[in-house]
Amino acid sequence: MSVDQDKAAGWAAPLHTGVLVLASGEVIEGFGAGAVGEATGEVCFNTAMTGYEEILTDPSYAGQIVTFTFPHIGNVGANDEDVETVDIERSAGALGAIFAAPLSAPSSHRAQGHLADWLAARGIIGLHGVDTRALTALIREKGMPNAVIAHSPEGKFDLEALRAKAREWPGIAGMDLVPTVGTKQSFDWRQTPWRLGAGYGERAGPAKFRVVAIDYGVKRNILRLLAEAGCEVVVAPATMPATEILALKPDGVFLSNGPGDPAETGKYAVPVIRALLERMIPMFGICLGHQMMALAVGAKTRKMPQGHHGANHPVKDFMTGKVGIVSMNHGFAVDRDSLPANARETHRSLFDGSNCGIALNDRPAFSVQHHPEASPGPQDSHYLFARFVELMAKAKAA
Repeated sequence: MSVDQDKAAGWAAPLHTGVLVLASGEVIEGFGAGAVGEATGEVCFNTAMTGYEEILTDPSYAGQIVTFTFPHIGNVGANDEDVETVDIERSAGALGAIFAAPLSAPSSHRAQGHLADWLAARGIIGLHGVDTRALTALIREKGMPNAVIAHSPEGKFDLEALRAKAREWPGIAGMDLVPTVGTKQSFDWRQTPWRLGAGYGERAGPAKFRVVAIDYGVKRNILRLLAEAGCEVVVAPATMPATEILALKPDGVFLSNGPGDPAETGKYAVPVIRALLERMIPMFGICLGHQMMALAVGAKTRKMPQGHHGANHPVKDFMTGKVGIVSMNHGFAVDRDSLPANARETHRSLFDGSNCGIALNDRPAFSVQHHPEASPGPQDSHYLFARFVELMAKAKAA
């Protein structure tokens, strides 16, 4: 049937209320969901089959638009328990989200509302009706593009203006995004992991160790696992001087995950980390924290073409010889060839061979690129929190 015949029969194509405009000029049409408006960022894809709410509220996704490769999203609905930003009300994660199918109606006993309403409340722009397989293939072939995602209920878009915005956006390389997601003042953390039928708990009894967690964009579940391990956790701003951290008398220091270009964050974070390492304080880093530790000992980081985003990544731990399936979310990696003599590689991705962990030979410090706290993802790497506790115990005994 021709377009004219369609109109004569009273049928018209549905109005496209959402678009993704790439810096290359390509326009991907779909249907808007969630917040109305537009946002400019880097488009990545995530292969996880679960945990969309945790993904979208992971501060490491600041400045990014997440394409979900799993086709059906929304059936769990949304709730306050699955938010990963430390401030539940603060929108410090992804700018936008792209889906293949319309958002599913919630069918979980834990749901407090529809995902579309939750997206709107948090200012996240959604786009569905997109061939996410084709978009994922484009990212795999050409890298993560800069783009503008837009939602207009009237279906009115100034495509040339959106193309210009996408072209002019400088990209995440060279950006320090930590100030947009991290805390501005210190606070204590006591919450422990969620349990079915009980919800979240709270650390009970006297703490075994005091840990200062430097917040570059920390996830809640990292702090929960530290508390569950018997740690008194003090969350500190990314810009806190080493003298103030030392004044808290920590048994260990944790370097958190976070967004942006590690080289930029390192301009103020690396001197602090070096000062703490000189004091032989046990240290554990995750994701951006891993990259910060590597930079602090003289290694370099590099931008990845497509990054690692998902909950099904195989990583080998050379210290145990075991392979774990892990959760990942990063667009930069530590350059293995730049590691100094006092740092050894402890973990490696079995997908592409990129570095996923280091340990220092002359300091009680280690870090990993992946997310051992998961949320979402498998819990294969929870043992790394026990490894950190062991380091603190040895240091305290000595």
